[in-house]
Parts: sequence; structure tokens; C-alpha cells
Amino acid sequence: MRLRKPVLFRLYQQEFGSYSRTHFQRDLIAGLTVSAVALPLALAFGVASGATAAAGLVTAIIAGVVIGALSGAPYQISGPTGAMSAVLILVGQQHGLQGIWIAGVMAGFMILALGIFRLGRIVNFIPVPVITGFTSGIALIILIGQIDNALGIETETAESTALKLFNYFSQPLPSISYQAALCTLLVGAVMVGLPRVPGVTRLPAALFGIIVVTMTAWLLGWDVATIGAIPRSIILDDRLTLSAFDLSIAGSLIGPAAAIAALGSIESLLAGVVAGRMTGTRLEVNQELVGQGVGNIIIPFFGGVPATAAIARISVAVKAGGMTRMVSFIHSGALLASALLLSRMIAAIPLAALAGVLIVTSWRMNEWHVIRFYVHRRMVSPVLVMLVTMLATVAFDLTQAILIGLGVSLLFFLVQVSRLTIVPTDVDWDRMRKAGLDVTTETPGVKVVYISGSLFFGAVQQFIEAIESLPHAPVLILSM
Repeated sequence: MRLRKPVLFRLYQQEFGSYSRTHFQRDLIAGLTVSAVALPLALAFGVASGATAAAGLVTAIIAGVVIGALSGAPYQISGPTGAMSAVLILVGQQHGLQGIWIAGVMAGFMILALGIFRLGRIVNFIPVPVITGFTSGIALIILIGQIDNALGIETETAESTALKLFNYFSQPLPSISYQAALCTLLVGAVMVGLPRVPGVTRLPAALFGIIVVTMTAWLLGWDVATIGAIPRSIILDDRLTLSAFDLSIAGSLIGPAAAIAALGSIESLLAGVVAGRMTGTRLEVNQELVGQGVGNIIIPFFGGVPATAAIARISVAVKAGGMTRMVSFIHSGALLASALLLSRMIAAIPLAALAGVLIVTSWRMNEWHVIRFYVHRRMVSPVLVMLVTMLATVAFDLTQAILIGLGVSLLFFLVQVSRLTIVPTDVDWDRMRKAGLDVTTETPGVKVVYISGSLFFGAVQQFIEAIESLPHAPVLILSM
């Protein structure tokens, strides 16, 4: 019997079996291009997670190497993302940075288990309206979480995003810094406007906007809060250690860890599906989950936050001509070089500039094409499921939001599939003759029952009652 090669070995053989200098040149250009896009996002998502900009940078560097080496496709590039940041900030509000790290490790083991036991396809059972509503809710969480940085103010911490939003309207705001607000608006304007300028569509708009705002704030001497010192190391002083691993809070972190694992799995696999359509290369689902699991177990011990595959970076890599996972490695190397060589410049970036990046990102992460599809076709059930999931995401715990969304979706599903359309009628003999059938004798009393819908155990009673209510017929034809 011929033994099957391990999936990862086969993937490496396909990618690097005929690797050449030309391939490396294309990967190098793509990797450097991705790093220019990833740098501002890593810094911004680190802050948005409730950690630090340095934590976001370390996450992108480690994820690019570890998860990139173990991923299920050559195009997958992982790091901190907006969706994950929204989950983590809620965990951090309740359990602090230590809670984020422990929940990240627990989530890593959960994702790893999904991959080892080949359960990757299970995420396909989550309905699209639930994912869309969840994504929109996360976008709102990111947006609301950046109001303080965007306005240059500091308000008291709230237990939930909904309460935070309520406090903005119910309590007087501190004095707004118009310089900070201008930084946010300027970055947003560059990110929205620059891609529309002919000839500069390949420029990383977020990075360009941050450079412009940072130089403007420095030259004009604006008094705005900045990122602060960036450690010139990938092993941060603030990190998870085995001696500090607090098992006493692990029980309360099972729910958040499950939410992180679910979100990491869904986002990574959806990114892989989209990229697979772009490249024609299929994602090895279970191998991808193994890579994501191992990466998320390791990252907290360097001081980073949970990571997932990022479609923004993947699409940039594909469009820049990237061919193998070397793109992910080169992108990590470029980010490390930035941390070591440009730490002073990074430290001077205003937090309000990162807020501008996150606000525009939160708008773009909404699945507008799906929302428009549901609304324009007046699909009531998906729209209601989407809205309920979105509101639950903002108002409650992320795990509860997913469960509520699944519950409402299941309710609509049961209502729809339990509705059978049963139409009894007499046989149309003339129609049969026109169809070319040789009908010489018309048998009296023959009935045809047309059945449409899902005939399963939940609808059997309706089917039985409809059949029993029919007048007696010598022949009964069921047309399903």
C-alpha cells in the first residue's frame, strides 16, 4: 500500500519544486508591497485590541513566519485584524491583557483541534446572514472604540460597547482636541481619496496618510497623543509567561476563547476561499486550521495578540504577483526591519491617525454587496437575522451574539422548511395526449398530488393530514 504524503510536504513540493530566481523576485516585490500595507494596520489593530501598537507589530511578524510556514495555501498571510480586535477589546475590558493572552492560547488549542480532527468544514454550516451581521457588529465596535482617540479625549471605561455609546450621549464630553480630530479626518481623506487618483492606485493609502499626518503634526508642533516608544525587539517585556499563566481565570475565559477560535477559523477560511478563487489554488482547510492553531498558541508568549488570515494583505500579495509563502516570510522580515530601524518615527505617529485608519477600515469591512443583495430583493428573513446578530454583537458578549444569530436563523429555517405546498388535482388527460402519450382509456378517480417544499420529519404531519383529507381515489399519484 502506498502511503499518502503529508499535506504540508505536498504543498511545499508544489510551491518550491521548481522555484527559481524569477519566482523569488516576484515574491520579494509582493512581500515588500504587503509590508507597506500591513505596517499601519498592525499598529492600529494592536491599539484597537486593547494592547499596544508594539503588540500588533509583533503579532504580524510572528504570524507571518509561524502561520505562514504551516498554512494550507501559498497565498495565506496572517496577522492582527479588525474583527479580532473587536473581540479582544471586550475580553481586555473584563480580564485585562493577561486575559487576552490566556484566551488566545486557549483559542489556539481549539483551532488546532478542529484541524487535527479534520472538522474544518463545520464552519460552512454558519449561515451567511449571521456572518454578515456579526461582521457589521464588529465594525460598529471598532468605530465606537476609536471615538476617544479620534477626538483626543479620554472617557471612563465601560463594560460593553453599548454602554460606552450610551455614556457618550448621557454624560458631558471632555474638551475635544481639534488637532486630533483633524489628524483623523486627514488620514481618512487620504485613504478614501488617494485610490481614486489615476496612476497611484498601487500606493498604500493608509501608510501614506499616516506619514503625511505624522509629519504635519511634528512640523506644526501639534499637542496630540502618540504611539510612544516601540521596543526594538520581537519579544516584548509585557508578554505571557508560563509562571504567570493564571489558571484561576481560565474557566471564565472559555466563552471568549471559543469566540476567538470561531472568529479566527471563519475569517481565515473565508479569506482562503476568496483568495482561492483569485488564484485558482484550493485552500487545504484542515492544514490552515493547524497553522492558525499553532501560531495563536505561540504568539502570546512573545507579547502579541491572537491573529488570523487577513484578506486585505492576501489580495495585495496576489495582485502584486506573489507566488509562494515566501511572500509571508518577506513581509515579516520587512516589518521587523521597520521596528528596528524606524522605531523613532513609528513612536511619533499620533493615535488619532491610527483612529482614522481604523474608522475607514471598519466601514470597508462591512459586506455591503451581501447587504445590498438582501435589501434589494426584499429577503425579510436574512435581513432580520443580520440585524439581530449585529445588534447582539454590539450589546452582548461575542459568543452570545453568534448563538443568538444562529438561534434566530434556525427558527426562520424551521418555519420555511416546515411549510409544504400540497395541491391535489385530477389527471389532465388532454395534456398527456398532447405530450405524445398513448392514452386510450381514461381511468376515473385518478388524483395527482403536487408536493413542493422540504418533506422531512418536521413536515410529515402536515403531509399526512393533507392526504387524509382527500376524497377516496382508486389511484393516487404523488408528484414531488
